[in-house]
Amino acid sequence: MHVLVRDNNVDQALKALKKKMQREGIFREMKLRRHFEKPSERKARESAEAVRRARKMERKRIEREGF
Repeated sequence: MHVLVRDNNVDQALKALKKKMQREGIFREMKLRRHFEKPSERKARESAEAVRRARKMERKRIEREGF
């Protein structure tokens, strides 16, 4: 991951780096790796996330189509 520092503006470069890391999901992954997660817990979490994503997409689709 690369971030350019222009005109010695480190604050702006840091903000851009944080935004890229957020978009990539690095902060979320770091939070998950702070402690060991059993495979069964991981499977349950991932399936719950999939259900949430599907419901959210369905809500957005209904909103777009105007039902």
